[in-house]
Amino acid sequence: MMKHYWNQDPATPAPPTWQQTPRAVPPQLGRSGGAAPSVPAQPVAGPGAQPPAGSVPPPVARSSRRGVGVLRHWRLLVAAVVPCLLLAGTGWWFWPQPPTGLPPHIAEGTVQANLLSADSVSKLAGTTVVAGPQSNRPHAPLAVAPSECAVAAGPTTQSVYGQTWKAFLSATYQDVTGSGSYTVSQVIGVFPDREKATAAFRTLSDGLTKCPSSTLTDQAGRTSKWTYAAHAPFAVVVTWKATQDGAAGWACYHQARVKGTSLLQVAVCQAGDGGPTVFTVADELTGKVTG
Repeated sequence: MMKHYWNQDPATPAPPTWQQTPRAVPPQLGRSGGAAPSVPAQPVAGPGAQPPAGSVPPPVARSSRRGVGVLRHWRLLVAAVVPCLLLAGTGWWFWPQPPTGLPPHIAEGTVQANLLSADSVSKLAGTTVVAGPQSNRPHAPLAVAPSECAVAAGPTTQSVYGQTWKAFLSATYQDVTGSGSYTVSQVIGVFPDREKATAAFRTLSDGLTKCPSSTLTDQAGRTSKWTYAAHAPFAVVVTWKATQDGAAGWACYHQARVKGTSLLQVAVCQAGDGGPTVFTVADELTGKVTG
């Protein structure tokens, strides 16, 4: 949370406290030279005696009057503050609290709303997967040899989606242990129009036919060899398999589809046949995308 520092003017003097505020009490008159006039002595009255006629009762002491005023002041202050405190406390108690533990609101029709949840994918795949990494933009082209295999090695990168997309989301779900022994990936790229989405699809399908195998170098400098087997593409659907050499049958099964202005991809990576799951998840994802 950001701290706000309000501007303060150091040249402005602090207001006086209530102890420093002068009171409206006139000072006593001092004696000015000469002796004060004598006051005749009054006879001492006995018990039950009445004061003489015309006499003035003695004034009440200032301290007594001041004490009564202060007491009255505090009574008024308490009478004004206590109801405010009660109202504030009651309002705080009954003020509606924001709900906790609820997922954030996702606007309908966005790539986030179209994405299948981990629970949905778990039911379709027949195994439990949990949410993994996500990205809101295509990755840069991969380091691969030969260079014409950039599309086959990186079908979800800028090599296919380029820079003309207007919305993008890729998400990978993985096994509950987090070991990566089973992953399901979804990619949604939305383009300004259908023509640009179809052009990206042609880039993908053409790139798959140019590359039977490649050597991929990751960011850590490690290399891996892959072979690709693509089925003949339909008008808006292409399916292929990428197998890693020397990895005990580890392979990624892919399918890409065009729907409206969107280019969708699903990939299932496992040491086994992930082809049926790819079709099932791709059908479900395509059904959620509105255009």
